[in-house]
Amino acid sequence: MAAQSTSELYKAVCAERKVKVNPYVSQSLKKTPLTGKFTLKLPGNVRQVQRLSDDDVLDLCKCLQHNKCVTGLDLRYNNITNEGVEHLAKLLQEEKSSLSCLDLMFNDIQANGAQVLASSLQGNSTLLSLRLSGNKIGRGGGLELASMLQENCALQELEVADCDLDTSSIIALIIMLQKNKALCSVDISRPLLFSHQEWAVHCSKMLAVNSSLMELHLGRMGMTDTGIEQLTEGLGRNHSLRYLDLCSNHVTCDGAFHLAMMLTQNRALEILDLSSNQIGDGGAGYLSKAITCPRSTLKELSVCRNNITSEGLLLLAQAVKSNSTLTHMYIWGNHLEEPVCQAFKELISSGRLHPEQTDVSPYEVDGHVFLAEVFQRLRKPVYNIDCNGTDVPTKTAASPDSTAHHGQLKDYLNCKDLSL
Repeated sequence: MAAQSTSELYKAVCAERKVKVNPYVSQSLKKTPLTGKFTLKLPGNVRQVQRLSDDDVLDLCKCLQHNKCVTGLDLRYNNITNEGVEHLAKLLQEEKSSLSCLDLMFNDIQANGAQVLASSLQGNSTLLSLRLSGNKIGRGGGLELASMLQENCALQELEVADCDLDTSSIIALIIMLQKNKALCSVDISRPLLFSHQEWAVHCSKMLAVNSSLMELHLGRMGMTDTGIEQLTEGLGRNHSLRYLDLCSNHVTCDGAFHLAMMLTQNRALEILDLSSNQIGDGGAGYLSKAITCPRSTLKELSVCRNNITSEGLLLLAQAVKSNSTLTHMYIWGNHLEEPVCQAFKELISSGRLHPEQTDVSPYEVDGHVFLAEVFQRLRKPVYNIDCNGTDVPTKTAASPDSTAHHGQLKDYLNCKDLSL
């Protein structure tokens, strides 16, 4: 369906329902391409726009029925509630739905909305990316999504950060990842955990056997060195994970030691985010040795805001100079004294560290070298679903023993006390 006719259809639907046309939706539909596949972008965090309500979503869904051009919907930062999700669920349940990406981050969706969405996805084979971060779906919503993953073998990206998930729902999701052959990127950052280490044991077991997960975000999980030690046991046997996000946890020097040991065994991990932890000089020293190890495959490392002084930062600078595999280094928020400034100036001026691949930039005042902050961060995400018509990797269907795995999750949910 051409973009212009979709815009006209939208106005006709509004007229039929006797509701006002949302000028933001109308103008966005007019600007969409006339042919091909595209993502319809309607984020509510744009200045001077009328954020979408549930009624706007209903009108939009009516217009997109049988539409094969719109393969992605970006509805972030709007006022969509459980009612709006029901309209989207019906769109996903269409027999020939073409929607492959749905971004609902930071709306007002709760557990009931997540349940409706999960039910619509149990038999869906087209949606590849679902982003729900910032919606307070809680334990109930998390368990419904975990249950959905027992049946859904198409979803490749799931973001449920800052969704008030509890320990039980986090563990349920992790259990499903033990056998899931489709998910490549998962973000479960900032849950509400009562047990900060129990989930790490399950996560370690999952990483030891999972062969499809490429990107895992575990930021703000309250993880301590004990949790890191448990996690690295599974990471040492993992062969698929490329990006590990551990930012804003409670990792100290001991945790960095376990990560460094893992890096000498793991031949897949390329990006490690340790920003906003407390690894200090000792942790920086352990990581420096791991980086210089010939077997290291690490390409990007962030140790921002880790209370590292000149001793540790100079070791990291030397490691960068010694190993050409590591191409990105982020250090802002540590103790950047002049020897460190001079060392990173040399790395940048020599071309060993490209200016766009770090978060500092050297400058001189009265013969002294300083570093200024440059607002550049780790690539995020490295795994990205293309909703504009480009082919994406084909994923393997569920394994024959998925029934047994279904039973494993069921047993866990039945025997575990889920009351808060």
